[in-house]
Amino acid sequence: MSIDSTTWQEGAAGRWLRDFLVTAGFEVETQEVSGDRINVYARLGDPLVTFSSHIDTVPPYIPFSEDEDKIYGRGACDAKGIVAAQVFAALSLKAAGEREVGLLYVVGEEDGSDGARRANEIPNRNRFLINGEPTESHQAIATKGALRVVIEASGRIAHSAYPELGESAIEKLIDALEKIRHHGWPVDAELGPTTYNIGTITGGRKPNVVPDAASSEVMFRTVFSPDRLFEMVGELVGDTVTVKRGFSIPPVHTHVVPDLDRIPTSVVRFGTDIPCLTNWGTPILFGPGSIHDAHTRHEFINKSELLEAVETYASMARILLRKGKE
Repeated sequence: MSIDSTTWQEGAAGRWLRDFLVTAGFEVETQEVSGDRINVYARLGDPLVTFSSHIDTVPPYIPFSEDEDKIYGRGACDAKGIVAAQVFAALSLKAAGEREVGLLYVVGEEDGSDGARRANEIPNRNRFLINGEPTESHQAIATKGALRVVIEASGRIAHSAYPELGESAIEKLIDALEKIRHHGWPVDAELGPTTYNIGTITGGRKPNVVPDAASSEVMFRTVFSPDRLFEMVGELVGDTVTVKRGFSIPPVHTHVVPDLDRIPTSVVRFGTDIPCLTNWGTPILFGPGSIHDAHTRHEFINKSELLEAVETYASMARILLRKGKE
């Protein structure tokens, strides 16, 4: 956590993790993603069960600190604390003589999952992927998908004293966003409602100039096909603006590890790397910490929950290793 690894700057953190896992006795390989950014894949034998998470974080970087009960700083719960819990679970399995366990840590999850897409090319015989994200120590049974769109509007410049001689791109954009705000988006019985966030708005030149360009980035959390959602957005806002498609992932239904009834289940709204890691087997989603504390200036994780997660991850792996050998 003392290494700044905001997305696109993960190189140093990846090399530190590589060296730590080599020293801990794992067979380790790295995979170049872009620049000095690397995915890290560590193995005990030929894995049937692999732990996975991401080493990048959102900005701004917040230094590590702690008190008696909590660890604070960027990545505490999303997801460096989770990486640590998984690594120590794997170390306990190693000490007990278990083999066929892997650790896969990727870059870029917070901005397009380019690391996971590259990692999906790694040859493997893995049966189960235990992906770590802050799920409040619940087994997630499903996650919403995501769709990012850029809405662009064009207008015609004029002096603001004579607005009738121009054409306001900002007003066109506002009209399109109002349609999005008031539309009845689909609802799924298990995943809940489709939601959206108008994340950015840019446009205009000066207050006394009718604006000739404006744009907005909107992120949807979808409960159905992002392909169909993109079509719906285009149909809704009409031809007065241009809609461009960005990053998208589909909703995912995840597996629940049997014989762990003590762990509650839940549905989560956020996206993960799981849709980009389809070659790594049946997905399980579990992690300590709350998504409500991720991406915030007060990001933290409780030490007690982190320590409990070590044993839970190890228990999950033992059960799945037996199942994988059946």
